[in-house]
Amino acid sequence: MEILKKIALVLVIIGAINWLLVGAFEFDLVATIFGGTTTMLARIVYILVGISGLISISIFFDEK
Repeated sequence: MEILKKIALVLVIIGAINWLLVGAFEFDLVATIFGGTTTMLARIVYILVGISGLISISIFFDEK
């Protein structure tokens, strides 16, 4: 489960960087790489980032 959380965290960081670029420069890196926001690959990336965000919520409840 720890590996899944680390992968999810990496995807959340990628999503955060993408949103930073969108907000600061109106540049969507994911859309640029995969050919637009409506392409299947871009949509898959957006979905994986969203699911990763949900998985990352569990990090708040980890006791270490």
